[in-house]
Amino acid sequence: MKLLMTYVRDVFGSLRQGWNHFWFTPQDPATLSLIRIATGAMLFYTHLVWTSQSSNFFGSSAWLSNDAVNSLGGSGFHWTPFWLAEATGTVWVLHGFTLAACAALMFGFQTRLASICAWYMTVSYAHRLPTALYGLDQINGFLSMYLMFGDCGARYSVDAYLKKLRFADSAVLSNVRPTVGTNISIRMIQVHLCVLYFFAGISKLQGETWWDGSALWGAIANREYQTIDLTWMVYHPRLINLLTHVTIVWEIMYCATIWNRHTRPVTLFLAIPVHLGIAFSFGMITFGTIMLVANFSFVSPMLVRSLFERNPFPTDSEAEESASIVPRPKL
Repeated sequence: MKLLMTYVRDVFGSLRQGWNHFWFTPQDPATLSLIRIATGAMLFYTHLVWTSQSSNFFGSSAWLSNDAVNSLGGSGFHWTPFWLAEATGTVWVLHGFTLAACAALMFGFQTRLASICAWYMTVSYAHRLPTALYGLDQINGFLSMYLMFGDCGARYSVDAYLKKLRFADSAVLSNVRPTVGTNISIRMIQVHLCVLYFFAGISKLQGETWWDGSALWGAIANREYQTIDLTWMVYHPRLINLLTHVTIVWEIMYCATIWNRHTRPVTLFLAIPVHLGIAFSFGMITFGTIMLVANFSFVSPMLVRSLFERNPFPTDSEAEESASIVPRPKL
């Protein structure tokens, strides 16, 4: 009995240690900061496109009235400030506020507040225009939400520059330290991606064309979505079969292969042709781009720093100072 209790205690101890290591190990904010820039830019662009036709979608003269949208909302909570924006001036104030929040997030000015505002307004647009909601908006929504929890403005931002000026005389105070919040944000993005790809993959298994390998041809032959004409592939059916099966296997296995350090590079490499193919072949450039941004969460912060900084690696004294200051919470 004592041996059994020892075994159970060791198992649960290992699980707790693994859980704490996965979620609560401080991480450098370089990767999250780069995701912030790309997400902020995409949010700014996707909301900017509403500008020229805003009166057709918002306010008292909108094609889809508030009552019509409410009838589509079901029983869930979907309040939005656009319910109150009947006057054109009010719509423009909300729209301008949204663009300002997205721009502030992109440049990293008052980043924490900007991330909260950008996320809230992204959700508000989705609640007001549910019939215009598609994958891009959903990815924008979860990326902007997870950015709120981490120090996404700690690097490559106006906030980081102002902090450096403020503490120019103190290398310790101006130094960017790894934080638990950053790691939580990155992990949430990673886990969300795994869930997204897995269910996208298994849902495809319900279609016969994914089993016989012809599903990709259905997308290629649809002229409404064509950016690049790939209909020449009709003469190479085996290539279509191969690409179809590789796509679905990659999606289903993503949640397993992405965590192994040996298979991760291959998994991330395959994400590039998959999403660039969606972007440039099917006319969904913004969606393909934002999916690659989300996949960037699996790129090491040290690799990001080595690409974008002159002195990417901290000195021994800075590393020791950061390690002594940053707490490591446990459950």
